[in-house]
Order: sequence, then C-alpha cells, then structure tokens
Amino acid sequence: MAFTRATGKHRAPSRLTRRSAQVAGIAALATTGVIGGVSSPALAADSEALTAGSTGLTQAVAIDSTLADQIAAQAKAQQHQADLAAKAEAKAEAEAKARAKAEAEAKRKAEARAKEAREAEARAARAAERARLNAFHLPVAGSQVTTGYKSGGALWSSGSHSGVDFRAASGSSVVAVGAGTVVEAGWGGAYGNNIVLRMADGTYTQYGHLSSMGVSVGQSVTSGQQIGLSGSTGNSTGPHLHFEARTTPEYGSDMDPVAYLRAHGVQV
Repeated sequence: MAFTRATGKHRAPSRLTRRSAQVAGIAALATTGVIGGVSSPALAADSEALTAGSTGLTQAVAIDSTLADQIAAQAKAQQHQADLAAKAEAKAEAEAKARAKAEAEAKRKAEARAKEAREAEARAARAAERARLNAFHLPVAGSQVTTGYKSGGALWSSGSHSGVDFRAASGSSVVAVGAGTVVEAGWGGAYGNNIVLRMADGTYTQYGHLSSMGVSVGQSVTSGQQIGLSGSTGNSTGPHLHFEARTTPEYGSDMDPVAYLRAHGVQV
C-alpha cells in the first residue's frame, strides 16, 4: 500500500522548521530575561559571562572607586593646606599685634622720657633763675674797696665811715647787689644822688655819689640789674661809689658791708 504525505494544516513541520523555531524561542527568552530562570546552568553561566563582559560594568565600578579616592585625597590635601594657611595667617596676625603693642609701648615710654626731660629742663631753668635772682654781686663789677668800713676822719660828720668806697671811674655801671625794691631814689645830701633798696631778705643797701639814676621808687629790680652810674655828687673828693648795708632805710642803721656781701657769697 502506498503512503502519501498529508497536506494542509495537518502537515507536520519539517526538522529544519522545528530547529529554527527552537532557536527563535531561545532568542526570545534571552531578550526577555527568562532564559536566566529556565535554561540550563551552563547556558545561564554563559549568558552571564557574555552579559558582564559585553557591558563593562566591573571596569566602570573600579574606575569610579579610584576617582572617588583621588578626589577625597585631593580634598584632604586642600583642606590641610587651608588649615596651614589659616594657622600661618593667625600667627602673622598675632605677631603683627604683638609688634604694634611693643611699638606703642616703646612710643609711650619715649614720650614719657621726653616729657620727663622737658620737665627736668624746666626745673633746672627755674632753679637757675632763682639762683640768679638770689645771687649777690659786687655793686661795681671787678672793683675793689678803697676806703674801709668805720674808717675815721673829718670827712664824715659822725667821725667814721658808715660804709665802704668802691673804686669806680665816673660813669661806671652800678648794679643792685641783689634783688629788691627801690625805696629811695634822689638827692641824699652828703650822699649826693643816692638809691636805697629794700632787699629780699629784709635788709637794705645804699648806693651814693651817683652821676645819674636809672630807677624810681617802688620799682622792683633783679640781682645784677643796672640802677645808675657812678659819679662824685654830694660830699665827695672824686668819682667812686659809696656803698652801705643797713638794717633799716635810715642813716645810722649801718652794718659791715664787706661782711654782708661775703655772707651772701660775694668775694670782696
């Protein structure tokens, strides 16, 4: 009996057709990811190796990890440098403040020393002025006594000399032996033109036979100030200066004029 091949929809697929269908099915499963769950272990392992090798995921993860470490290290180094810079800046600022403080202190001390020096100079000047005012001088600079105190003779009404005579050419400068106030300035009889001063210590000095007078009553004079010029007015035998030291402004209260001047530091 002869066999015939069925035709139409009941025809069985050929071997080639079935093989193609299997391949197509496997491809579809691989595309959807089902092959990982239903395929054989060997096929799944091959698929994983293929997938990992073809996508490069392991390499990307390694690169990302290295880059992150590099960035972290760089950030740490930058932070370290920033900390060092901040410390250096703080140190420089502290040193600058210390220098400014030291300079201010040095300036303050220098100003204090300068002020102290000025004050000392002013005190010295005042002391020198007081010494000058309190110092005593010869009534005629560089002169000498020609007639001593209490010398006797007919020239004096009392019989003795109530003062001393200093050698002085006519017109020589006559000065106050010390600081005082003028209590008399004018004609004094036998004394001629005369000046009487009340001294700072309460004593009195008298200057007679003057050719001219340069002060007036009530005027204050300083030690060594010129008060007149020597002459030979009044009861006089020639130009000279008659000088007396008194306890009062009146005649008769005289005391030794040489001892008086020496007591005030004048060499006579």
